[in-house]
Amino acid sequence: MKSKEINFEKRSAQNLSTERANSRIMLSVALTLLFMVFSSLQVFAHCDSYDGPTVKDALKALETNNVNLVLKWIDKEQEEEIISLFNKTYNLKKGDKEVYAIVEKHFLETLVRLHRETEGAPFTGLKPAGSTKKIVQLSDKALADKDIDDLLEKLNNHIGSIIREKHRKVTELDKVKNESAEKGRAYVAAYVDYTHSIEALHDILEDGSGHHVH
Repeated sequence: MKSKEINFEKRSAQNLSTERANSRIMLSVALTLLFMVFSSLQVFAHCDSYDGPTVKDALKALETNNVNLVLKWIDKEQEEEIISLFNKTYNLKKGDKEVYAIVEKHFLETLVRLHRETEGAPFTGLKPAGSTKKIVQLSDKALADKDIDDLLEKLNNHIGSIIREKHRKVTELDKVKNESAEKGRAYVAAYVDYTHSIEALHDILEDGSGHHVH
């Protein structure tokens, strides 16, 4: 009886150790991917949207007549153009509302376009509020709240659920892969997707998380 209890305790300890190891791996992946998100925020469409930080700063600058709030988004060489356009825009603030709306949008577009140029990224127009990916919204919220734990938990769970689902799909298709060429191809497609996903995560951890503009 004592031997069974000891074996049970050993198995429990091993399971707990495995779970902790898996949690550490997933947390490491989550941290790496999170770093990629933060390091590439300014490269992707986040700064193109009305709920992005660039436009938010621009609207606050126009509200308070403080152009300095937006200068951080551009290079020194671009300041003259933005300051001049800012002053023209602000001076029309109390005039015709329709005219001001047009001028304000032009100022926002110019600011974002110049900012994108500093990142070596194209500008395709301002995106509506709410178009930013959920993960980026959560990233901003973590910064605003000065709390990373909630984001890490959500990211960790999300990554885990994706990998589990890919694994489940391969396992299910493995049972029928030899029944027909069609089922075999479905298995291969799922297998490639699963292994490539794991490999991609591994490469991120091995090679680092520098971002590139494509």
